[in-house]
Amino acid sequence: MADIIAETDRLILRTIDEGDALEQDRVLNTPTVMARLGGVKELHEIEAKHAKSRALYAQEGFSFLFMIEKATGEMVGHCGIKRVDHPLAKNQGDHEVGWLVREDRWRRGYAEEAMRAVLDWAFGRVGAPHVVALTSDLNVGSWKLMEKLGMVRRKDLDFDDPAFPPEDRTTILYSLTKAQWENAQ
Repeated sequence: MADIIAETDRLILRTIDEGDALEQDRVLNTPTVMARLGGVKELHEIEAKHAKSRALYAQEGFSFLFMIEKATGEMVGHCGIKRVDHPLAKNQGDHEVGWLVREDRWRRGYAEEAMRAVLDWAFGRVGAPHVVALTSDLNVGSWKLMEKLGMVRRKDLDFDDPAFPPEDRTTILYSLTKAQWENAQ
């Protein structure tokens, strides 16, 4: 049974449940949505990420969540917190936040709305001293939202990921401390 972590005006943010992989594959795993995230994933890859997310939630009390649109009950994205675990990252173990919104809900403010709730969760119940977010330089929408949320570019934490195509190979990082978040509220 999924746990509801937060509610916003338009969204319910809930934990990932056993049967969610097929729905994620259907509404989020599209070429357009996944263009800057390494491309469309196989169902077994989504299932493995879900298992990892559920284990993280059981162990540490945080994970990625699904954004459920209150008005329709539909999955419109996912967002949440995990540990930086990329083998090339210089900041292993930091709290990493992220999001993804399905294409037919882009430019409606869902990512910002969800991430404000996630940041409250990260700095409140989770107790993170700071968070980071990762993206590629070409993922302008993502890093612009990071800046809108008050995150600061951290060029010292950038790294190249040869698993991505050349245009998305450089992973850029932004960070936000608890104090910065609280001062902006």
